[in-house]
Amino acid sequence: AQLVESGGGSVQAGDSLKLSCVASTQTFSSYDMAWFRQAPGQEREFVAAINWSGGRVSYADSVKGRATISRDNRRDTVYLEVDSLKREDTAVYYCAASTGLSTRPEDYDYWGQGTQVTVSS
Repeated sequence: AQLVESGGGSVQAGDSLKLSCVASTQTFSSYDMAWFRQAPGQEREFVAAINWSGGRVSYADSVKGRATISRDNRRDTVYLEVDSLKREDTAVYYCAASTGLSTRPEDYDYWGQGTQVTVSS
């Protein structure tokens, strides 16, 4: 599967942003999906995950209450919306696909190229 993210950009602290990730696969609905992020000089970290049906979601503590992950299997797309953005949310955001729901990047088989999110105060 190929994954292509979009929706990143430069925003102000307190703003909201919705990222999209479109998968080029006919079996999108069989994959569990996740968003990770990586800031300069830091490890890639888990942000949110959603299972194949959308019935199970998981969030990192750093975004819990501010982020919503969702998916549209008819459009082969997964979304991440983050509200009340903070400077520390600045990172490259990646979507990833796996056959098992996990918070560990090493468990994901397919990755997008990433989309930059920059939050300024």
